[in-house]
Amino acid sequence: MLLDRCSSPLSLSQIWIEAMLDRPSAATAHKPWLGADAPQDFISLADVVSFARQYLFSILAFVIAGIVCATFYFATSDPVYSARTQILIEPKIPRNLQQQPAEVNLSLDTAQVESQLAVLRSQKIAMMVIDDLGLMDNPTFRDLDGPTIGERFRRAWMSIVDAGGLHTGNAALTDFFHRVLPLPDRMEANSPPLESERRRHAVEIFSGGLDVQRVGVSYAMDITFQSHDPALAARVANATAEAFVREQVQTTTATASEGIAWLERRMREVGDQMNSATRVAQQFRAKHDYSIGQDETSVAGQDPALSEGQPTHQITLEQLEVTADTYRKMYESLLAAYTNSVDQQPYLIADARVITSATSPKKASRPRKTLILAFGALAGMVAGIGFAVARRGLDRNVRTPRQIRRELGLACIGELPPVSFRRGGFGRLDEVLRNPDSSFSGSLRSVKAIMGLAGATRRIGITSVSPGDGKSTIVSNLAALCGATGTATLVINADDKSALANERVFSSDFNVIDRDSGSPKDVGKQIRFIEKTSFYYLKNDVSNSANLLVPDNMEKLLSEVGGYGIVIVELPPFSSGAEGLALCPLLDGVIVVAQWGVTSLDQLEDLTQTLKNTNSSVLGVLMTRVRTVSAHRYRKRAGQAPR
Repeated sequence: MLLDRCSSPLSLSQIWIEAMLDRPSAATAHKPWLGADAPQDFISLADVVSFARQYLFSILAFVIAGIVCATFYFATSDPVYSARTQILIEPKIPRNLQQQPAEVNLSLDTAQVESQLAVLRSQKIAMMVIDDLGLMDNPTFRDLDGPTIGERFRRAWMSIVDAGGLHTGNAALTDFFHRVLPLPDRMEANSPPLESERRRHAVEIFSGGLDVQRVGVSYAMDITFQSHDPALAARVANATAEAFVREQVQTTTATASEGIAWLERRMREVGDQMNSATRVAQQFRAKHDYSIGQDETSVAGQDPALSEGQPTHQITLEQLEVTADTYRKMYESLLAAYTNSVDQQPYLIADARVITSATSPKKASRPRKTLILAFGALAGMVAGIGFAVARRGLDRNVRTPRQIRRELGLACIGELPPVSFRRGGFGRLDEVLRNPDSSFSGSLRSVKAIMGLAGATRRIGITSVSPGDGKSTIVSNLAALCGATGTATLVINADDKSALANERVFSSDFNVIDRDSGSPKDVGKQIRFIEKTSFYYLKNDVSNSANLLVPDNMEKLLSEVGGYGIVIVELPPFSSGAEGLALCPLLDGVIVVAQWGVTSLDQLEDLTQTLKNTNSSVLGVLMTRVRTVSAHRYRKRAGQAPR
């Protein structure tokens, strides 16, 4: 393995090359003597940016879905208008309590204002407004609950039909919406409610649209009413304030009338008692007697029944006169109070007055389109991030070098960016020659340098988990890179289904291997030099694909081609069977190719474990088609390193 090979002392030049390349594999190789084996569990900014780039489209899809849902919501909602009026109430703190401490006055004041708020929210005020404006027969007076989901879809469909002029071609679908999603008034028309139910429902609608709040710590109160009709909202708000003022006058008038009636009854009683006491005193004076009998005391207002069994008391003229005078004063006091009440009754006024009248609003208070759109976008983003986090947590595909080191204990020797297929040449198979300054070429040169540091530059095998991971692209470009430096490089194709085997330039005019002996037949004539890629190529015939996979045959072949500086063997993928990995112990090292975001960590672990069981030397894992920030940062540094 690369970690075992790199644990030996390195030359200064090799250490300098690794420092310039700044590869994670180099840092991993130096763990025993650099003390860098501490786990990196923290989340760096690069991880966050990589996560955002990886799931950007998923998050954007959720954001767009949230905006669409928000648009659908306010587009199918009825506008609600708010009208506000303001009243001012007068405090009613008794004079004998006005000199009390501030805490007592504050508690009395708060209780008084809360009582007035309760009156405004009461059912009595609601019924007064409903009867004054005839709201039960007003079709625009309805609850503020939004339409049902079925009604929303019906409205959306009708809007599309009206906007696109699709009445003729979509009549059947429109009729379906009308039948399946009927209007609420049609649903309620089947069973007309009772009068009591209508009044109760009207009170509920009124209470749902009314909002009464105290303005700070003042005696002013805001009365706000919400309705789908702006004119109705203003009318109801003003009518509520007027009903409250009228209720105050009616309550005060009723209280005054009850007081006057009580005074009248009390005056009659006291008047009768005064007349009786005066008559007794006059009779006593007429008899010239200073005492009267027990039977005469009852005339003065005493109940004879109460005096039964009691001793007889003599009543003097002075007592009778005092009693008569007392009743006279009581009568005069009641008469003065009665006269004052009767005089003040026409001038009774309410303890509240309207200081601001409501006007018809010009703009709907809800739905708030900007706020709903922002909330929809935010909710979509949160849902998208949650989905991405859940998907990332359940994702078992290869994405970062840290996963490879943590899960497999192997080094990631390279992160190659994706390359686009170009017409002419061999497409991706000669990328390093067609674009030597590209990020892909710079990354592959770094892989070649790491291979040199590992000491595995003689016979190298390249395999992958499954077809399509970019194994042939790595083999061809790595061989072309080695051949361009003047090193005789031979590529042995042991995978008859690879891209090299199917490429016309690599598959034409080749001799085959001897089928009878199973050994290479005249190897020198079978090897062909590919001038465009600067390396030698030995193709494996489909009918003899099993011959080169035999370890004895491959060992003989490798001994025959010992004159080449570098021999690269393209091995079959692991998904085609484990028999192709039997050749790996004959090689100096094996590179495992994994496709970023596609290759499963579990399958990659099975492959590397199989290689370890065959005593093969695994150089590391090479990721292809990488789209991460770490790869971009590495490619930038690798491009600046001297070659």
